Amino acid sequence: MKMILIFLIMPVILDMLLGDPVSFPHPIIYIGKVISKYEKWIRKSRINLKVGGFLLLILTIITVLGVMSLVLFLLSKVSVLMSVIASVYLLYASLASKCLDLEARKVYSSLIDEDIKKSRLKLSYLVGRDTTNLTKEEVIKGTVETIAENTIDGILAPLMFIIVGLYFGYPVQFVFFYKTINTLDSMVGYQNKKYKDLGYASAKLDDIVNLVPARVGSVFMLVGGKFLKNDFSNGFKILKRDRRNHKSPNCAYPEASVAGLLNIRLGGTHTYFGEEVYKPTIGDENKQAEPRDITDTIKIMYASEMIMLVTSILILIFLI
Repeated sequence: MKMILIFLIMPVILDMLLGDPVSFPHPIIYIGKVISKYEKWIRKSRINLKVGGFLLLILTIITVLGVMSLVLFLLSKVSVLMSVIASVYLLYASLASKCLDLEARKVYSSLIDEDIKKSRLKLSYLVGRDTTNLTKEEVIKGTVETIAENTIDGILAPLMFIIVGLYFGYPVQFVFFYKTINTLDSMVGYQNKKYKDLGYASAKLDDIVNLVPARVGSVFMLVGGKFLKNDFSNGFKILKRDRRNHKSPNCAYPEASVAGLLNIRLGGTHTYFGEEVYKPTIGDENKQAEPRDITDTIKIMYASEMIMLVTSILILIFLI
């Protein structure tokens, strides 16, 4: 039980305190390099790109999990402590609350300073859409949307995979199975000419592995909003009503929770890589979006993480 608490609580604390240190190597960077290498090889091979996409997915997962398992095994033979430290670091690196907080606050600060150009630029680092001509309100909504979505992808979903991994005895492998798929989707899972076929397998598997986290995590976000005295009843109503208002089977869930809790409307048509992508709206515009909605969404993110952490500890104590 002591090791479970170390592997669950320590990574969360380290992430909240340190975020992603720029000077320290991050495993996601190396996963990205592996993906790029395999993508170049597949394109040069001239095989069918949809088939190549499945090959890219399988090879990347095998490579990442194989290397991590081998490193942890070798470290355990040298020193159990070294293996534990490496595991805690990798688990901490799989979480992104502090990083998301800091990047979103850069947009918030630019908005408070009335620097719309800078706020658009800062938002462009967080999203895949064109931010060049966004209005102040659109920048706010775009930031709220990306915090809501990444609360699942970057925090709650990884925590769920760590928890399941702890139960089976392989927390690092379980969470990096998820993170590898998530990284593949972010790199090749675009619905454009270049990646429509090559990214098909990665995008579909990313949808599948996020089915449970998106739905369970959105409930944790609602509960977190209630603790923060946001509009819980409206959040529940909008989640129930608008949870399918998105091209993705998962993204509307956290967006609907936040939109309802904050009484704002999200979604709508956006431009991605020069192409307009229609999105249904989520929520009711009971009030105009304002910069404070960004910091309120960050608070919901942290509250839901803490609620999930406490709930997970209680479940693991009961099961193990």
